Amino acid sequence: MKMPISKSQRGFSLLEMLVASSIGLIAIMAMTQLFNMGMNATLTVTQRADTQQNMRAAVELMTKDISMAGAGLPSGGLQLANADGSSKVACNQTGTCYVTADTYPLSGSGVANYMYGILPGFGNGVQSAAIIAAAPAAVNDSITSIYCDYNFPLNNFAFTFPSGTQATVGAATTITAGDPTNILAAGGLTVGDLVLFTVSTPGTGKTAQGTSYAQTAAAVGEITGIPNNTTINFASADALNFNQTGANSLASVAAAVTAAGAETTACRLYAVTYFLQVPPAGGTLQTPRLMRQVNGLAAVPVADGIINLQFSYDVINNTLGTISANQSNPIGAGLSPALIQKVNIWVLGESITQAGKKSQSMYLASSISTRNMSFCNSYSDQTTACQ
Repeated sequence: MKMPISKSQRGFSLLEMLVASSIGLIAIMAMTQLFNMGMNATLTVTQRADTQQNMRAAVELMTKDISMAGAGLPSGGLQLANADGSSKVACNQTGTCYVTADTYPLSGSGVANYMYGILPGFGNGVQSAAIIAAAPAAVNDSITSIYCDYNFPLNNFAFTFPSGTQATVGAATTITAGDPTNILAAGGLTVGDLVLFTVSTPGTGKTAQGTSYAQTAAAVGEITGIPNNTTINFASADALNFNQTGANSLASVAAAVTAAGAETTACRLYAVTYFLQVPPAGGTLQTPRLMRQVNGLAAVPVADGIINLQFSYDVINNTLGTISANQSNPIGAGLSPALIQKVNIWVLGESITQAGKKSQSMYLASSISTRNMSFCNSYSDQTTACQ
């Protein structure tokens, strides 16, 4: 038998292999590059969306508090007792103060220790004056908004004052179904809360509803103890230094209550301060964050990744009768915080997901009208224009 003779088959040459490999490699690299660009774009969009959502939540919470500034306070603010020095703001019960210049400011007439609906905090917006290296601006501000809490109506209760350091709570007169029936109900009073007491006595004038009333005394006290639901203690040496003696103290309110026909009303004040905090080294998260602190309670985080916080104010100039716009430090410019008409906010956020050097940062700005602050009519005589 003859064996079949196989014929050799011609294969790829080395040159053809190199050309084919090069084309394939180029195609793979192009696909990899497109995939990488798509992943980067997805990461960027995700980071910016998360950062924006984080900042919007923070700005909306600040907007709520700032828009309420001045509600329930006497027109033009309230002079506080200062026999033992100025009262403190943004401090907790352990003595930690979260911002510098942590006392209530002077009034326009130079009177110390004055409570306004808004306390601008120019340049003191970072706890312990920590440095935020990622922030493009060296200035960080704080802001304190003060207003009555109408969600827990203390005016439903009757108050008497056995002394200037204690208040007795009478039975609640429920006005609306669901109103609290005692001060320790859910959402009620706690140690560290501020309470504004106002005493009014009958005036000589008449209104459509009856006798007019004139305010004779008003004072703010810090709760130091609530032994039971009928007693509130306002002991001296409180953390915020509100419970002082002398003029504009709770003792003056206790004295005014004894007048014939006197009526006492009360509301819990919210003194809400916003500032930035840099968590200490060793924690799981080192990015700066926005903090919210109320009355004499501990501060709580609001939003992570906030690296810059700035405020400016549109303030009525009572001398000129015009608006002084975009004042970053109205007190330093000689303007009264009682006449702030609008607050402008700038917040700079940085993405929490760093992804190497690809972190994203963006600004969010907003403006808030302070509808509860003092009103000035620039068309009236300047000496009586502001209320």
